[in-house]
Amino acid sequence: MAFFPPIPLIRRNVIVNSLRDCGATSEATARTLAEAGVINPNGFKRITDRLVKTGEIHRTPDGRYYV
Repeated sequence: MAFFPPIPLIRRNVIVNSLRDCGATSEATARTLAEAGVINPNGFKRITDRLVKTGEIHRTPDGRYYV
């Protein structure tokens, strides 16, 4: 049996915690992932899109995010 690191779970936690820590909790205070301090913000676009789709984070029309 092969072991693989839980990349999606780690990435989810990094994104959600970074947005929460920088105060991005509403559309008015939304930040880009880079502004929130997420390393390589465009590296795992599918994970970010899934977080938006499931409602864990929200995307503004101009591409900023908040929890």
